[in-house]
Amino acid sequence: MTKEHKLTVERFRTKFAKVKEKGWVKSQRRGPTGIGQTLENLLGIEENNIALPDLGTIELKAHRIGSSSMITLFTFNRKAWKMKPLSAIKKYGTKDKDERLGMYFTMSRTPNSVGLFLNVDQTTISVRHVSGELIAEWQLETLAERFMQKTPGLVLVSAFSEMRGDSEWLNMSVHNY
Repeated sequence: MTKEHKLTVERFRTKFAKVKEKGWVKSQRRGPTGIGQTLENLLGIEENNIALPDLGTIELKAHRIGSSSMITLFTFNRKAWKMKPLSAIKKYGTKDKDERLGMYFTMSRTPNSVGLFLNVDQTTISVRHVSGELIAEWQLETLAERFMQKTPGLVLVSAFSEMRGDSEWLNMSVHNY
């Protein structure tokens, strides 16, 4: 199958109808990105990490029904760090189930379990520690521009998920596209 860089909404509808007809499909990747990877493969979309939407002017996102995981609309890290990322992870990170140190937090204006919080002013949003240390900072104008570039529209694919032996199987649907 030829992989597509851009897929129009009309072609998505046609291709997704064929995916839906398949019913349950085996996930092609383990973990949280399995549904997105499987969906892209079934639609013939080449996996990418570009800043542009997947379907012309519409971003394609997928999630598991019943999952508490959040959906990442876009990542925006490179110039945001005000301290070295590895230093921040060593200083403020927590271990995951595999004992790997990382910084995967839900942030708000109230300090989290390690003392990190969001600070919002007229022009920026930043991650700070209660000690006053600045971890990362984004310009609000740049965030707004990036959001409008990446997600002027959104198609959300939901999937029921079940394990069959060691494999995850998915049954996908779209509502109102």
